[in-house]
Amino acid sequence: MELGWHEWPLMLFTVLGQCAVGGFIVLALALLCGKTDERQRKSIHRGMFFIWVLMGIAFLASVMHLGTMSRAFNSLNRIGESGLSNEIAFGSIFFAIGGIYWLVAILGKMPKALGKVWLVIAMIAGVAFVYAMCRVYQIETVPTWDNGYTTLNFFLTMLIGGSLLGSMLKNSDGDCRGKGLAAIGVIALIISACSGLMQGSELVSLHSSVTSATVLVPQYGQLMALRLVMVAAGLSLWIVPMLSEKRAGTAIMMLGFVLVACGELIGRAVFYNLHMTVGVTFGG
Repeated sequence: MELGWHEWPLMLFTVLGQCAVGGFIVLALALLCGKTDERQRKSIHRGMFFIWVLMGIAFLASVMHLGTMSRAFNSLNRIGESGLSNEIAFGSIFFAIGGIYWLVAILGKMPKALGKVWLVIAMIAGVAFVYAMCRVYQIETVPTWDNGYTTLNFFLTMLIGGSLLGSMLKNSDGDCRGKGLAAIGVIALIISACSGLMQGSELVSLHSSVTSATVLVPQYGQLMALRLVMVAAGLSLWIVPMLSEKRAGTAIMMLGFVLVACGELIGRAVFYNLHMTVGVTFGG
């Protein structure tokens, strides 16, 4: 059983893209915080570079899925009508708006007032990008994707991965850091666990004349448990030192993010392997 690994470019694109959006929102909110001083702002802008590295890797994976660069450009031909076109368009808009902000800010040329407006617009573009990702998979003929779990899980990846990534890239102990991000990550993980259990229980009722949803991923429970363990371990490397009023080192937090990303990739592999089109007859 391939477990969706044949869709690894899409797995990287969605997971890294969602984490990048979440991380950017964390950094943007820190920059908008009135208690962030100039030294911290410079540190945040330096860290933001890695957001665009992740976005670059995500888009490279997307191009690999499409096959050629020309197909990537052609995918923009039906903006407003095609979910794929909207996804690429909103992703490109977020990449462009956020990247231009970063470049101007890192050069010290961004006016404060304009920068705040620019950050808000970039955050909105990022959320729209993640939502556009969700819409790609809302296909009536694929009942295992065409449900609220797809949207919920995509945004939970943004919150879980983004909270850790953003905290790591801020690289400062300013007043705007706090434990709020850790709480968001933990709450999102709990909701994700509940979502996995609920979806797993509903897969039994989804079947066509050809196959059953449970047959697609017979190890669903074990794989989702492994995913949760890896994500929880990654978050723990970040949160446990915080409980002792300490900050985890950058290397430790990076390891934590890798664990979280790998856990989310396992979940995304399960998601892609759940692809099942409506057959001659369908029950659910």
